[in-house]
Amino acid sequence: MAREKTKMITSIGGQAVMEGVMMQGPFKTALSVRLPDNTVSTEQIAAKRLRGRYKILQLPILRGVAGFIDSLSVGYKALSISAEKSGLEDDEEPSKFDQWMERVFGDKLMNAVMAISAVLGVLIAVGLFFWLPTWLFNLGESHLWGTELASWRAVFEGFLRIFIFIGYIAFCASLPDIKRVFQYHGAEHKTIFCYENEQELTVENVRRYKRFHPRCGTSFMVIMLLLGMIAGFFIPFTNPFLRSIAKILCVPLLMGIGYELIRICGRYDNIVTRIISAPGMWMQRLTTKEPDDSMIEVAISALKEVIPENGEDRIVR
Repeated sequence: MAREKTKMITSIGGQAVMEGVMMQGPFKTALSVRLPDNTVSTEQIAAKRLRGRYKILQLPILRGVAGFIDSLSVGYKALSISAEKSGLEDDEEPSKFDQWMERVFGDKLMNAVMAISAVLGVLIAVGLFFWLPTWLFNLGESHLWGTELASWRAVFEGFLRIFIFIGYIAFCASLPDIKRVFQYHGAEHKTIFCYENEQELTVENVRRYKRFHPRCGTSFMVIMLLLGMIAGFFIPFTNPFLRSIAKILCVPLLMGIGYELIRICGRYDNIVTRIISAPGMWMQRLTTKEPDDSMIEVAISALKEVIPENGEDRIVR
């Protein structure tokens, strides 16, 4: 897949949310949302970044872990605000369970829901991506192919995780609400490309650019899955629980390496970086969709809010 040529590279990144886009610059984080009355609301989000508080977290590898934690934190906040502003929370009558949750937690309901969702999400992810592949390989080893394919364990587990990930993304892309989020994701990428080409941020200019960006979070996730496959060759355990624990302990290291690879792929365009970024760029065909002009307008509004005055976001190649 051909890479989009740019005149400069920015450190500004973003995230698609419900009916909007969140952009993070070197000094500001902004969220723009399309309101029910069709106007655009843009506001800054307070974001305390780990990398800004501790110098050690600015070192290679460690900055990837800190950056991921920062992204999760501000991402949850932006998603919550966008759901409230876009009116999605008012579309349905609250169920009896919702009413009970509101009585129990009161003003802290949203924090409670987010905490419960995070715990459930982690448990499901561990079960699907760590425990299940190992358990299935052990099952096949016991009843189908014996120990002859033991050396292929990491490959089997790695590809199964990738297939699960692709299946999950494909299912999400089929849901109307998520498809709109993926369209905003495309608007985010196209707007950043327009800015990196030093073009005026207008709907007409942004529309011309591609929706696939090498610094996308999708590419990061795919690289993590591929690195996990490589790490699997060095984990001696075959018990699903022990092997899962070992893989989880490897996640911070793989996260840091993946972050550094994404940074390199974002800065340089050569045969090596194209090979590294290719799987993630292909996956973006699922996680990004072509936006309409109203979505591009929202992404432009968010990006303009975080562009620094003196070009502090520019990265030297």
